[in-house]
Amino acid sequence: MGKNKILALSLLTMSLTATDMAAQVSFGNASKFNDGWKFSLRGDSTAIAPEYNDKSWRILNLPHDWSVEGLYSPTLASCTAYLPGGIGWYRKTFTVSDTCSKHYIYFEGVYNRSEVYLNGHLLGKRPNGYVSFMYDMTPYLTDGENVLSVKVDHSKYADSRWYTGSGIYRDVWMVSAGDSHIAQWGVGYNVKKLDSRRAVMDVDVAVENPGKNKTLHVALLDADHKIVAEKSIKSVSEKNSVTLNISKPHRWGLENPYLYSMKVTLKDNNEVIDGTTVPVGFRTLEFSPDKGFALNGKWMKVKGVCLHHDAGVLGAAVPEAVWKRRLQNLKEIGVNAIRMSHNPQAPVLYDLCDRLGLLVMDEASDEWEFPKRK
Repeated sequence: MGKNKILALSLLTMSLTATDMAAQVSFGNASKFNDGWKFSLRGDSTAIAPEYNDKSWRILNLPHDWSVEGLYSPTLASCTAYLPGGIGWYRKTFTVSDTCSKHYIYFEGVYNRSEVYLNGHLLGKRPNGYVSFMYDMTPYLTDGENVLSVKVDHSKYADSRWYTGSGIYRDVWMVSAGDSHIAQWGVGYNVKKLDSRRAVMDVDVAVENPGKNKTLHVALLDADHKIVAEKSIKSVSEKNSVTLNISKPHRWGLENPYLYSMKVTLKDNNEVIDGTTVPVGFRTLEFSPDKGFALNGKWMKVKGVCLHHDAGVLGAAVPEAVWKRRLQNLKEIGVNAIRMSHNPQAPVLYDLCDRLGLLVMDEASDEWEFPKRK
């Protein structure tokens, strides 16, 4: 096996959850936190106070892009589709009903320069409009009503070469967990060997506050939900590793995007205290200056298109059904690869590419050497 092919084994498609109704969070109980928000483009810094009067604010559900709702103007920038930016505020009043000791708020994407406050306390700031981020709300939660306030500053609106949108334009999740739980993005795997007879994969699991008497169980299930490999760790630490051997592995391919499910379970004295499910696809990638690209040993042409994160008149808040229909239509006309332009996309888009059988060329940033807002 050539060096390029061995390196490619670690580039397997990997998301952090396998179900439609799950966040890209690798621990705890995640529930959507999209409904019942209030929004205003006329708010100010006093909106971080829990007692702030927001009765006149508009009530809406997330995801939300306020720019696409605005009026077109020739005085605005062409890269923004001649639509406005500005500074927007979101607020939500909520109570916590469960008895979990830890509670987090997880944003898949806010465009951009966001500030998040809980009961007047700053949880954090995030200038990037495309990366997902999470804050620990536990220290500032009260037993009664709580108020989450989010400032979104897109006043420097002409900041890209394409339409970005403005606001909390992806899903938001509330995550409840115990003191000991799997770390955020704490599950990863690397395939060391893959042929028709077997696959060998190393699985790494990070655990927050492991303490004592914890057991970690890792199981790989096939598409029929049957366990094909499993292993347990009895003395759990902050960093844990197991090796799984899979007989006669199915390959992930463009025509048959076969996905396994890896279930990771954390137990305390045989009681399940946390768990997560990770989709796993076995495939090899090979690159050659003479032959080009091979998927699972088959040389082929990569027929790709570039997709930005918006959906035309829908703006940047794109429902999953729209992405699915769009990808299915592209695949029907011969597309087999998606270039994510030019930033991290919504988790659901990667999940759809995994399930529909599309290669992905991912991008983390646009214009590494030159600043925006020239």
